[in-house]
Amino acid sequence: MSTYELYVVDQTKYSFADKVRAFPYGILLLLAAVACVGIAMLYAAAGGNWDPWASRQATRFGIGVGVMICVALIDIKLWLKYAYVAYGISIAMLVAVELFGTVGKGAQRWLDLGLMQFQPSELVKLMVVLVLARVFHSGSTEDVGKVSFLLWPMALIALPAALILRQPDLGTTILMLMVAASVLFLGGVRLWKFILAGVSAIAAVPVAWHFLRDYQKNRVYTFLDPESDPLGAGYHIIQSKIALGSGGLFGKGFMNGSQSHLQFLPEKQTDFIFTMLAEEWGLVGAVGLIALYVILIGYGFYVALASRSHFGRLLALGCTVNFFLYVFVNIAMVIGLIPVKGAPLPLVSWGGSAQLTVLIGYGLIFCVSIHREVKISRNMMGMEA
Repeated sequence: MSTYELYVVDQTKYSFADKVRAFPYGILLLLAAVACVGIAMLYAAAGGNWDPWASRQATRFGIGVGVMICVALIDIKLWLKYAYVAYGISIAMLVAVELFGTVGKGAQRWLDLGLMQFQPSELVKLMVVLVLARVFHSGSTEDVGKVSFLLWPMALIALPAALILRQPDLGTTILMLMVAASVLFLGGVRLWKFILAGVSAIAAVPVAWHFLRDYQKNRVYTFLDPESDPLGAGYHIIQSKIALGSGGLFGKGFMNGSQSHLQFLPEKQTDFIFTMLAEEWGLVGAVGLIALYVILIGYGFYVALASRSHFGRLLALGCTVNFFLYVFVNIAMVIGLIPVKGAPLPLVSWGGSAQLTVLIGYGLIFCVSIHREVKISRNMMGMEA
């Protein structure tokens, strides 16, 4: 007898044709709308040229959508069954970065795949969500309350965190830990344990400060007082704020942003693309893009709440939190709420790794949506599909 329990006995409901019909095409259109905004801004960033960014971004989005659809149509029980395999592959990619990775901007974070430079640390965040969803799906409420139960998931988190720190990439490590913490919390870990961990982290700040590299310390100094070095470390955020303010309510018009097109705004195609959008399309355009993000984030939470399986809920919630952090960190960074770090705006900023990771994440959310009526028993060690 299968170790999986289904609310719906009729398996034909989950035939390939039915999965295709159940696919959330409306949300796919919203993702495409956000991607079109990004392609338009990359076209503008290049001075009205499709090269070098817009055309390649469009091609990568098309490929990413194909990957996303494949991820979504895979039976959710297979994602549960092979969660450790997927996690192991992502860890192997991090090890490959350590051994053969491409160095850029003083860090070794990328693998050269020929068609693109891929950053495995982005994908690892999703694989950590996947494997943690499996671990907490298998544990009862009583198990989760035991400290001994948490040793294994903490080890699963610590291994990629240590490898990413070696690249070095403190920002991605922190984001991965935040995503993992959200899965732990939603999986039933008691709040007092998070409070204890938070207090311990705060107490360790003076010690950790001495291990930060100079450029990481400069980011903190610049965040606290960007005007102290307006032509150096504070230049990025000062120019970003100027561009944001100059856009006004309706903006200066498409491709008419002075800060971006006169080369005052740095990294306008990547980290500061939201600033360029706000300058050209104004507050209305910026709020419109944020509204699209809010709908996509809300959809992820809706899918999680609608799922009948604990695994599906945790998987959808973890992927949604990961997407939310992409959006929050980038926008908060360019308006000066948090220190500047390399954080792309999902589906808008130039970059294949982040774009592919976002689409794979929504592929997993779509998979949970398509299989939302499936209830998987906690006793999954038999793994009969």
